[in-house]
Amino acid sequence: MTALSPAHAAASYTDPALSDWYPSTGSADSDLLPELGVIRPRARDLERNNGYGSGASQTYKDNIVGHQLRLNSNPDGVLLGWDRPRVKQWALLTNAQFATWAHDPNEIDAARSMSLLGLTIQGLGGWFSNGDAIAIPHWLPRDGSRWNTRIQVIEADRLATPPWLEARADIRGGVQIDQYGAPVGYWVRKSHPGDWYYMHPMADTPQDWRFIPAFSRWGRRRVIHLHDRERAGANRSKPILSAIMREFRMATHYTRTELQATIANSLIAAFIESAMDQETVASLFSSGVDQNGQPVAPGQYWKNAINEYRPTLKSGAVIPLPIGAKLSSFTPGRPNAQFDQFMRSTLHHIGAGLNIPYELLSKDFSRTNYSSARAALLEAWRFFQGRRRWLIDYWLNPIYELWLEEAFNAAVIEAPGFYTNGYAYRRCRWIMAGRGWVDPSKEADAVQKRMAAQVSTLEQECAEQGLDWREVLLQQAEERELREELGLPQPNSTPPSPAGVAGNQSDQGDSEDQTGEGDGTGNVSDAGQDQNADNANMGWAA
Repeated sequence: MTALSPAHAAASYTDPALSDWYPSTGSADSDLLPELGVIRPRARDLERNNGYGSGASQTYKDNIVGHQLRLNSNPDGVLLGWDRPRVKQWALLTNAQFATWAHDPNEIDAARSMSLLGLTIQGLGGWFSNGDAIAIPHWLPRDGSRWNTRIQVIEADRLATPPWLEARADIRGGVQIDQYGAPVGYWVRKSHPGDWYYMHPMADTPQDWRFIPAFSRWGRRRVIHLHDRERAGANRSKPILSAIMREFRMATHYTRTELQATIANSLIAAFIESAMDQETVASLFSSGVDQNGQPVAPGQYWKNAINEYRPTLKSGAVIPLPIGAKLSSFTPGRPNAQFDQFMRSTLHHIGAGLNIPYELLSKDFSRTNYSSARAALLEAWRFFQGRRRWLIDYWLNPIYELWLEEAFNAAVIEAPGFYTNGYAYRRCRWIMAGRGWVDPSKEADAVQKRMAAQVSTLEQECAEQGLDWREVLLQQAEERELREELGLPQPNSTPPSPAGVAGNQSDQGDSEDQTGEGDGTGNVSDAGQDQNADNANMGWAA
């Protein structure tokens, strides 16, 4: 009886292309946790020793976070019953107070080494190479410090299941969960398992581990665990390099082999060949005597001649050759003409696995026009924006919540009903590095059109460029005032001509004082005033 074909070709066991394909059917933790200890060090090695791996890591850090990180508090006035002026006043005070903690390594970092920006970049790098990042908040009072909340970032290797608890089903990769999969606590080593300076014979004893509850009795977060839950039930995540690790490794080996072959070929300048026929060569290798009449081994004459002359290729050199020899040039087969095309094809595949275009991965824009570059960068920016929101939700907002609770309890800021209406107070935006422009002229025109059509706001446009819209307006007002004091024309205005000024001084007199602000020539410039007002509202030069 003939077996029926499967309804889906993907389920076929007889198709030659699928017959030997038997992937794992385990759960998220069963598939990952036994192999994570192998994947993680390989990913770190790629980031350390592979140029593209290291570059991809830096590209993530530059585009997801970048060179700045600032809080823009925006409490929910509707939920709090506040009017707009009170919301604004509270936000400005909170931003200023938070900066005294977040931008001072002595305040925020338990190790007194980095600011919030540095800790965030370190956490993002840990997620890239390890699969997840862990931060432990501490309450550490210090002399001379305004705040007591400190953040300690630890490497993912320290979060692990103690050996004597590996049989427990509720502890997965060091994360202890309840019946719903929610974390109850975390088992953390007191040192890195690969720290050779800390290893001792009593390793892996209960004294070397610490159990940290996920939350305090009143709900304060005790551990911040940044990771991707790609599958339901996953308690740890894998490095993003894992999907393209094989291609990375093979490309690295291929590049090294090609480089070695090219260097080896470059060391060969020419060959010395014999011009004698076979009979002469046979007689040469049959027998012979040296200058003292002693017999020599076959072919010793040639060896002696080559060792004596040792021809060296250099400019203007005359090379003596043994009798019956000629010099033949060497044409190397390296560099391989197909090497560049093959590597670009491989890097396209690696870039797809990393969710970034080839141009960003290779830093090669030589084959790209404006339209293609913009399309590629927009696609990458969508990915970076998604990762940025993920980083905000699971890393930055929890850190902000820790500080905000301390600020409230220290009466630094007023937050009535903080524990019952925390979301309203915690609502905020984060300002990170801007997207940048491929063609500033074209994109600036697009910004003006979006704002003129009222489909965008100054806050949105400034945020895309890593700017605070309030600071932009305040700076514009200050520059406008200083320009007026110095008698300089405002941007988008026409400087007065000497003839116009002289004529208007004699003809118009005090017309400016009678009708309003003039345009610098004695004529009233209502249209100019309207334009300047529009520019101020749009955030452009005013």
